[in-house]
Amino acid sequence: MPTTMYEARQVVCPLGLEIQKIHACPNDCILYHGEEYENLDACPVCKASRYKIRRDDPSDVEGKECPSRKKIPAKVMWYAPIIPRLKHLFRNKDNAKLLWWHKEDRKVDNMLRYPADGSQWRAMDREFPEFADEARNLRFALSTDGFNPFGEQNSSHSTWPVTLCIYNLPSWLCMKRKFIMMLVLIQGPKQLGNDIDVYLRPLVEELLLLWSKPRVRVWDEYKQEHFDLRALLVVTINDWPALSILSGQTNKRYNACTYCFEDLDSIFLKKCRKVVYIGHCWFLSVGHPVRKKGKHFKGKTDHRTKPRNRTGDDILEMVKDMKVVFGKG
Repeated sequence: MPTTMYEARQVVCPLGLEIQKIHACPNDCILYHGEEYENLDACPVCKASRYKIRRDDPSDVEGKECPSRKKIPAKVMWYAPIIPRLKHLFRNKDNAKLLWWHKEDRKVDNMLRYPADGSQWRAMDREFPEFADEARNLRFALSTDGFNPFGEQNSSHSTWPVTLCIYNLPSWLCMKRKFIMMLVLIQGPKQLGNDIDVYLRPLVEELLLLWSKPRVRVWDEYKQEHFDLRALLVVTINDWPALSILSGQTNKRYNACTYCFEDLDSIFLKKCRKVVYIGHCWFLSVGHPVRKKGKHFKGKTDHRTKPRNRTGDDILEMVKDMKVVFGKG
């Protein structure tokens, strides 16, 4: 094992597994990434400087450049590209064989033991038959949450890692540390909120590349052949506060339910200063006796039918005209 960070980089970097350090606006407005923002020295949204200002250096305070001193970025995001890691995964014969497990070795019966046994997996196979025909196409689950890396309970510092796990692997391996890929590390100290979309952009670009044409050409050591790799993000795994941040939808106060949306019945209780939610009877069958008990819903009988489940097209119609300006500036 390497004893220093320099030695570790000497081992990892020739394999094509470099970690990208992408500069970010300190107010989370933009990433200095891509042709549009890569060469800028200040954020075009909030005008904040890309680099830290040294108070002990008069050239920095006055806005002059000092070529003898290295500029320190105000905020950095660490990003590990996913495609090189997937290529190395398939170049290992044992790992490449494991990625076939859900197709070749999985026990198929009417029992629910694995994500491939679920209705969501089968629905995707029906909708994208070309994707389903190639067993090596990968299905991902994304997970993220904030944590305090310093372990101090009185500190509000919030750092956010973003990880992917591969559902093609056997059920006893897909959640093991060896196969969980940490792709993004977003430093604090502020909580991201809806601005997490800014930091997920490099990951989204790679996922789109793994879905669209031209495809990513990969060598499979197990089958001894090249093939076109595709990937699909199946699900996200979060706790309730992180779900609000990742989806951009509020789950607090009067519109806390991600199923009912604006149909949710909520009441603010003045004495305890809390919002409570009523009207759960509409999820019961039409003739259920609890529906007739008015004490469960505003003192009246509840004859409403449950709200319909919104599809992706419905949600797209709701947000298509929404203009979002990222940043805390």
